[in-house]
Amino acid sequence: MSAVTLVLTQELADQLSAGAAQHSESAAVLIAGVAREGQRLRLLGRELHWVQDRDYAQRTFTGMTIVSGGYVPALRRAEELGAMAVWVHTHPGGDPTPSRRDAGVDAALAPLFMVRTGQNLYASVVVSPAAAGEAGTIRFSGTVLDGAGEPWRIERLWIVGPRFRAVTAADAAEPPVDEVFDRQVRALGPALQAQLARLRIGLVGAGGTGSAVGEQLARLGVGQLLVVDPDHLSASNLTRVHGAGIGDVGRPKAEIVAGHAVAIGLGTEVEPVVGSVVQEGVAARLRGCDLVFGCTDDHAGRMVLSRLSSYYLLPVIDCGVLISSDAGVLAGIDARISVLSPGYSCLLCRDRVNPQRAALEQMEPDERRSRAAEGYAPELPGVEPAVVAYTTLVAALAVNEMLERLVGYGVTPPPSEILARIHDRELSTHNRPSRPGHYCADGAAVRGCGDRTPLLETTWASP
Repeated sequence: MSAVTLVLTQELADQLSAGAAQHSESAAVLIAGVAREGQRLRLLGRELHWVQDRDYAQRTFTGMTIVSGGYVPALRRAEELGAMAVWVHTHPGGDPTPSRRDAGVDAALAPLFMVRTGQNLYASVVVSPAAAGEAGTIRFSGTVLDGAGEPWRIERLWIVGPRFRAVTAADAAEPPVDEVFDRQVRALGPALQAQLARLRIGLVGAGGTGSAVGEQLARLGVGQLLVVDPDHLSASNLTRVHGAGIGDVGRPKAEIVAGHAVAIGLGTEVEPVVGSVVQEGVAARLRGCDLVFGCTDDHAGRMVLSRLSSYYLLPVIDCGVLISSDAGVLAGIDARISVLSPGYSCLLCRDRVNPQRAALEQMEPDERRSRAAEGYAPELPGVEPAVVAYTTLVAALAVNEMLERLVGYGVTPPPSEILARIHDRELSTHNRPSRPGHYCADGAAVRGCGDRTPLLETTWASP
């Protein structure tokens, strides 16, 4: 694997921080889902089971001995969930570098953990309290082993919830911040710039809003960008797609936006995907991202992004704008920016997507016309108005939500949704709870479960 990331909810990260602050070494088993995308591996934290006091045979500031009963119940729980088990222990002294003894423990535990959980992966993580004045509350190092004993270093800890935070492994070097970002660093600080450089962000939709988001992410210095869009540029798109010119008509919008982001020249690695997120293979590509911007108008695509967020602990910032106009007379400009992250409700619970319309969007045109004639499928809306000033404004509000959650300069806790009545120059915020028992609810069985067959446990159309 070329990149391994450990993803934790804020709740689990707080539990690790509390354990690292204990005077004596502590141990736990982290039950984690697995997400594989190409050469990227993400371990998705689901439950943390600390070893109970009665199961320590010996415990000091510099070492501990644990009876097997201290961790076997957690392995049984991991097997029940179809998840892997990560061995976690603390170094209270502040240095998370594994010792020789730690290496011996890993060699003994790895085969046992794999057999007991039925998984071919084992991981171990050492956690220490952060030094005074150091960003974050913990320091860590971690290793993943496969069934063949091949080791990979866990490079990053990605913490998600109402706010987002990336923590680089203690044994990984921080890249220098280019002076080209000086004015940005003066506003947001060097730590934020370093975090941006490590992020891999998915952009679903490369139209008016998506292209404006893509340009801003590239100029901010985001490290990697995956641009997804199935459509080709039409002449009517020229008025609002950033980076597009008259010579681009007929080209895939994903390629136009990707090329423009690269041409800016600030080092962002950009990969275009000409396809729809409602295709299983395309949706699967997003599993390797830290965060996704949803800039698609279709309800079917939003349904996929909503499930991805829960299954993969993947924050999604979904946005859209609706211009109400009658025969060229403007009546209203309404926009929405919704943040999906652990602890927040999904788009279904917020009534922001319509399952019936999503199903209609995925029908073949002939089938849709046939069902409409029978009265079972109302027609989809036609071409809607769009103006670059408003799509760009919404994009800026969406990117601001990402920055605020990385930096934390706004209200606490931050709202999960912003509604903008642009024509009235009015903003309002909302926090709508999940429906009991829904997949996005607290304690839901799928949160952070990762890869399952079929992807997202949903039905996909044939390629």
